[in-house]
Amino acid sequence: QVQLVESGGGLVQPGGSLGLSCAASVSISRLKAVGWYRQAPGKDERQVVAVTLGDGITRYADSVKGRFTMSGDNAKNTMYLQMNNLKPEDTGVYYCYAAQVTASGNDDYWGQGTQVTVSS
Repeated sequence: QVQLVESGGGLVQPGGSLGLSCAASVSISRLKAVGWYRQAPGKDERQVVAVTLGDGITRYADSVKGRFTMSGDNAKNTMYLQMNNLKPEDTGVYYCYAAQVTASGNDDYWGQGTQVTVSS
């Protein structure tokens, strides 16, 4: 089992910045994948914002490239998402994500979600 606890988020004006944190109950370096997803208002799907797989390369959604940066602190078992130059279309509930390899395959874990609202 992996617990993920998010913090951060809130209301920001267009062009502003916000940072999200996600504390994991296990070493993030041992996880198969970690990342951030976003669920836009009125949408059922969670879409990937940034994800780091076992190769250590972080991949970003085209819509956030150059504006969002995902990072991690192995000593704190915490991953971060720094969001700059925010746009109204970045509004949504942000979820951190982790995948762990188990004997039966892969288990997926999600944070509780945090609201990000970009509005003037």
